[in-house]
Amino acid sequence: MILRASVVSGVLVVAGTLFGLFRDLTIARYFGASGVTDAFLVAWTVPETAQPLLVQGAMTLIMIPAFSRALTTERPTLAIQEVVDATFPRILAALMLVSGLLVVLAPWLVDLLAPGLQYPDVAVRCFRIVAVTVLIIGVAGYLTAALRASQVFGAPAAVSLAFNAGVVALMVGFHDSLGVESAAYGLVLGCILMVLVQVPNAVSRVPRPRSWSRSTTLVSMGTFIPVATYTLTRQAQVFVERFFGSYLAPGTLSQLNYAQKVGQMPTNITLLIAIVTFPLLARASASGDQAAVRARLSADVRLILGLTLLGALFLLVVAPEVVQALLQRGEFTAQDTAATAAILRLYVLGLAGQVLVDIFSRAFFSRSGPTWYPALAMTVGLVATAILSGVAVLVSSAPLIAAANAVGISVCAILLLRGAGLQARERPLARVARFTGQAGPPLGVAAAAAVLSVAWSATLHPAVRAVVVGTAMLFAFTAVVLVQWRFSPIGSILPRSRRGQESHLSINTGP
Repeated sequence: MILRASVVSGVLVVAGTLFGLFRDLTIARYFGASGVTDAFLVAWTVPETAQPLLVQGAMTLIMIPAFSRALTTERPTLAIQEVVDATFPRILAALMLVSGLLVVLAPWLVDLLAPGLQYPDVAVRCFRIVAVTVLIIGVAGYLTAALRASQVFGAPAAVSLAFNAGVVALMVGFHDSLGVESAAYGLVLGCILMVLVQVPNAVSRVPRPRSWSRSTTLVSMGTFIPVATYTLTRQAQVFVERFFGSYLAPGTLSQLNYAQKVGQMPTNITLLIAIVTFPLLARASASGDQAAVRARLSADVRLILGLTLLGALFLLVVAPEVVQALLQRGEFTAQDTAATAAILRLYVLGLAGQVLVDIFSRAFFSRSGPTWYPALAMTVGLVATAILSGVAVLVSSAPLIAAANAVGISVCAILLLRGAGLQARERPLARVARFTGQAGPPLGVAAAAAVLSVAWSATLHPAVRAVVVGTAMLFAFTAVVLVQWRFSPIGSILPRSRRGQESHLSINTGP
């Protein structure tokens, strides 16, 4: 079932990722990297923050365990109704209030987020357009959590595809008449499609709230606040990036954004495995089966981290070729390509930290009861990001802002590893080395394949060269993985019980 769900989700997530890439290509083609696109990106911060919080983050980390616990009761239908009654009306009211406040406070928030913008008036107009997306994304995230807890993965995996289709449709149709505001309206349409694509499955599985229940025994604010704080603190890395980046040359924010979107492609694909397995982790944690929790996390780390490191290595080797092939057309110039590639090469250094943070934050939040440790760890990482980003502004270096992002998320990952109590008495860096040890041989062979293929394809077109290098690395990596059965995709997704004596991760999700 896990393998089948992973394949279905994988196809839809890959399609959504590719369409998201096409969305960014469309923005680059029509608007390039300029002060206008910088202004739009500040407005984009609203749905960009709401989606991790309400679809991938707090809503998922709170509601999936809540629905999962309800499904394990003797009367699951009644228990799910109680969860909906206790949560949905409150969540809806809070989302409406936040959307309204964003409209009113738009001028002050724009100045706070990016005080050095060239076109703050454009940012304010776009900000007010997208304010409603908080409400719509919240509803979409609630349905996503309910469906995934019920082992329905197809519709939730399609939300990214639906969202990006809406954004692209509005830009293609109205970029001449509305300018960059067409992208802002597209964000609203895309969020509406995120809800609509899940409605057919949700009708039979998510009951309508009967009343404003006073019961908060299943989901309490004491549980929600630490999760929301962690999610917002993690998203604050983007705030820091745009705050400091706004003081650099016009277009820098856009180049940082394009590099981030390209750099996150490996994690967007590999983390779908953690999305599929999280309900299993939540159920194992709820039942107190720590052996199943350890096995699940051990499998996820081996597969997800290995594939992510492969993607990071690929982008590190052929960053200029990838950026040129994907983005350099229309208003996006060769100078933008060079600047974005330089940023990308430093940004991918933090991809391993990103996936480790995603995996182990789920270990903390899958258990019942509040925990502040992930938020505290992310705060320390955020401080590191802010300090290095300030240095980047002093030396006028956009790539150093990307390096600051990588350092900050890596610091958070190390703290989460330590807090999870993995292999007690080992130092955090030694634990990270243990996780990457199994991936070392296939990654080493893939790196050798990259060196050889880069030399062989030096005279080819950049796009062709990127394909050649990527294909060589993938084949080399896969060949070694197939020899190392313990690290193979099937063996990692479906850990076997007879591996009990092997190096599973010893989990203690307390701080």
